[in-house]
Amino acid sequence: VPVDHLEGHVASLYLAPEPLPPPFLCLLASGGHTLLLAVRERGRSERLGTTLDDAAGEAFDKGARLLGLGYPGGVEIDRLAQEGDRAAFSFPVARVPGLDFSFSGLKTALLYTVRDLGAEETERRRTDLAASYQDAIVRALAAKLREGADRTGLEQLAVVGGVSANSALRAALPGARFAPLGLCTDNAAMIASAARYVEPIPYPDYLGLDAYASAA
Repeated sequence: VPVDHLEGHVASLYLAPEPLPPPFLCLLASGGHTLLLAVRERGRSERLGTTLDDAAGEAFDKGARLLGLGYPGGVEIDRLAQEGDRAAFSFPVARVPGLDFSFSGLKTALLYTVRDLGAEETERRRTDLAASYQDAIVRALAAKLREGADRTGLEQLAVVGGVSANSALRAALPGARFAPLGLCTDNAAMIASAARYVEPIPYPDYLGLDAYASAA
């Protein structure tokens, strides 16, 4: 059975104690992808928007590196941000036409801020930097998800992928359904869940299947 890894993330919602039935609008945010998907039936989704540069999870990882934090960066920034003031620094949220995302400018803004502050001041204000940086990412994701809902008329919102574990994102979207915490990052269960909605390929045809790093 050929399974799309990204559909696997969406299918993690079907493993929740109360599975989310389509239709819904889904934000998929991870280290490698940031997508806005219209899901109108299980196993099939329509891509409405994507990132033009860095993925949201990648932005977290790069930001964590600039702040001298460990990996995975999203977990470290989330932890540190809970002790900081998200209004301490004003980081930009990219204005991108349509339903696409962009995080490269935000990363650059953090880089310049850290350089201007210097090592000692950056260390002293690291919690505020983490909180403000995280807030910019969360605002960008939440705004596009809400805009997508307005454009499509899909009222039920959902969030999947590694970034869906972020506590600030969950707080910013109280009406959305999130992937179970144990299934946010890549896992075998979500792939098995997605496989239930894929037409099996009979023998011997499936012997010709190959793995591809990206969808055509």
